[in-house]
Amino acid sequence: MDEGAEFLTLARETFENIQLFFTHHMLMSVGLLLLSGYFLARLASRVKLPEVTGFIIAGLVMGESILGFVPHHVSSDMSLVTEVALGLIALTIGGEFYWVKLKSMGPGVVIITLIQIFAAFISTTLGLYLFNMELPYAMILGAIATATAPAATVAIVQSLNASGKFVDYLYGVVALDDAGAVIVFGVVFALVGGIIDPQAAQGVVQSASEAAHGGGHGTGRVILHALMEVVMSVGTGALAGYILHLLVRKKRKPNEIMIISLGVVFFTIGLAVAFNLSPLLTNMAAGAVIINLGARNHRIFHILEPLTPPIYALFFVLAGSELDLSILGDPRVVLLGSVYILFRALGKYGGVWVGAKIARSPRGISEYLGLCMLPQAGVAIGLTLMVQASPLGQQLMAHNPAILSDMINIVLISVFINELFGPPLSKFALVRGLELEE
Repeated sequence: MDEGAEFLTLARETFENIQLFFTHHMLMSVGLLLLSGYFLARLASRVKLPEVTGFIIAGLVMGESILGFVPHHVSSDMSLVTEVALGLIALTIGGEFYWVKLKSMGPGVVIITLIQIFAAFISTTLGLYLFNMELPYAMILGAIATATAPAATVAIVQSLNASGKFVDYLYGVVALDDAGAVIVFGVVFALVGGIIDPQAAQGVVQSASEAAHGGGHGTGRVILHALMEVVMSVGTGALAGYILHLLVRKKRKPNEIMIISLGVVFFTIGLAVAFNLSPLLTNMAAGAVIINLGARNHRIFHILEPLTPPIYALFFVLAGSELDLSILGDPRVVLLGSVYILFRALGKYGGVWVGAKIARSPRGISEYLGLCMLPQAGVAIGLTLMVQASPLGQQLMAHNPAILSDMINIVLISVFINELFGPPLSKFALVRGLELEE
């Protein structure tokens, strides 16, 4: 018995030393994440799962929830990678807003986007309310439920080298969805703040990914400020796209175009963060302007594309390392999280189906596009952090800390489930949608 106890003690100490070794330098953690992500992504591909799922599982395994080789602070220390990844993803999506493509699609993308946003909001809010969550908090989570993660979708499309009307609709809806989610959340949060405590809610305005304090003069000013933030984000991105177009239009060498493009993109991301704008909206607008100012600007996206795999991989494994399995031990949170996931999925899929029918879109759009709307990550987490950092969130922490903790954990459960199972469903839907086109 003593020998067994000594062996367990020695094994535990050895394992702790190994953990300490891997946390000696941040680059060791980053290298471990990339390598484990690569091998698990290969394994995922062999069992017909998207590589994105392998990256997320690698982060989960290496993170503090399981092996503990990568502590939580690594993710915050590597926030620059997250910002760059989201910026490049947003730029790629914006590049799909080519006017010729949008004109050929007609109003279908807009109709589908609006209906699925409001369907997800209403469905999730009602579902949580029916399961005894107070209506104001259910409305906040309903607004967060409207957000869809574009990163997984972009990574899957690029890994399959897919193109066609289904992909055009997919990119269009995902891009507009983020803009719509920010607007819906800003309005709902302002209204809910007035219901819970009018004084705590005044002047609370945030971007989707940054938390900042705002001064206020009433709910109307909050809503106006939120809308102005969207307008300023789009305007800043449009200006950045125009400047990039001017700088590269006469350049011929790929290395020159790459350096200039990265410089403008990085500067734009930093500018958005510094002024509390939305980096997602800013870079989407930049991509849309670039692609429409000249046919030769397609080369910008082609030149940047080889840089994206390692950045995307690190982004997803870092996201996986942030997931905390301990939240699965609270039955009430698990129940509400399951309700959130189910009713959000019903709203997203049902909203796309109804919107596609109204817009008379092709059969593949109505039947399969909704499955591509399930992944949820960065924007949802950003909105959740905004609630936590706002004056209203601080008051909730003082008077009812359990409800704020529950809301955060519900979103984390959704991110955990949707980022693991959402990408495989998205890949299946993408393949089936393209097959119906043929």
